[in-house]
Amino acid sequence: MRRKQLNTAQGSLPANLKSKIENRKWGWGFAIVLTLTLCESAAEAQHQAKIPKIGWLAVRPASAAFSIESFQREFSKLGYVDGKKIVFEYRYAEGNLDRLPALAEELVRLRVDVLIAPNTPAALAAKNATKLIPIVSIDVTDPIAAGLIDSLARPGGNITGFTTISAVLVGKRLELLKETVPKLSRVAVLWNPQDPSSAQNWKESQMPARELGLQLHSMEVSSDDKLEGAFKEAIKARSEALASMGGQRGSSTENDTAKLANKYRLPAIYSRQPVVENGGLMSYGPDQAEPFSRAAVFVDKILKGTKPADIPVEQPTKFELAINLKTAKALGLTIPAVVLMRAEKVIK
Repeated sequence: MRRKQLNTAQGSLPANLKSKIENRKWGWGFAIVLTLTLCESAAEAQHQAKIPKIGWLAVRPASAAFSIESFQREFSKLGYVDGKKIVFEYRYAEGNLDRLPALAEELVRLRVDVLIAPNTPAALAAKNATKLIPIVSIDVTDPIAAGLIDSLARPGGNITGFTTISAVLVGKRLELLKETVPKLSRVAVLWNPQDPSSAQNWKESQMPARELGLQLHSMEVSSDDKLEGAFKEAIKARSEALASMGGQRGSSTENDTAKLANKYRLPAIYSRQPVVENGGLMSYGPDQAEPFSRAAVFVDKILKGTKPADIPVEQPTKFELAINLKTAKALGLTIPAVVLMRAEKVIK
């Protein structure tokens, strides 16, 4: 009897062991699945917490609207959706260049992943605020002369971007004025001494003016309330035309400049096409959308690990001449055919 019970116990032992082993396997499997699920959730939460943050430093909201739209349009093509895959922090100096350094430092404290500076003053403020955060500058006249980069091919440091080479284009604008007004001899040059890019353009205008036989009258305007007074002085100096050196004075001020130029009957040339669309006589400069489209590509490369020092600074490939024939007629001016045929946009 005792032998039978022993045999029975021995016969049931493997079944119990098998059950225990199966329970342990199930427990291990559940633990592994739970661990993987928790790891995946943690990784997803970590990914969501690390959405890249882009800082945008601009002089005025109005002047930044077109550039932001051009940038975001191209950026979305690269797969970035604002608020989901990317977050933007915008800071505006409201026309006061002295506010840019503090705003740049504020963006640095927010730990943005990339800083976008769409003009020379903003780029300089960003450079002074950080040596670590990548900076993409856009509408910069001469980034080498401004001390932003070492060279176009090898920028060095934490800055890359797009140069408008507008200092080179100053001579072309004076040449177009001379072709449009053949007897032209005196030109008023509107520039802002507080804006490095505008000041550089004024400096670069001297040599081509001499080559064209033009005498230049300096219209230094650092604030909007001095604009009309500068026009009156230009007329006293017997100026016959106006060349605007651009800079970051804002689109509304540029439109005021065009109105005053027409009021004082000065044929004028500008750097941006929107001024012509709002009554300015003519403009010549790089395509406005190109640098911001390219900037989107730069930011994408930086977010994927490329250092700004390894991204060459690019120059414009498209240039546009725009002419407003309504304004020409109001000024009693006939645009020569040789100039008109080169225009990409003619407003009739």
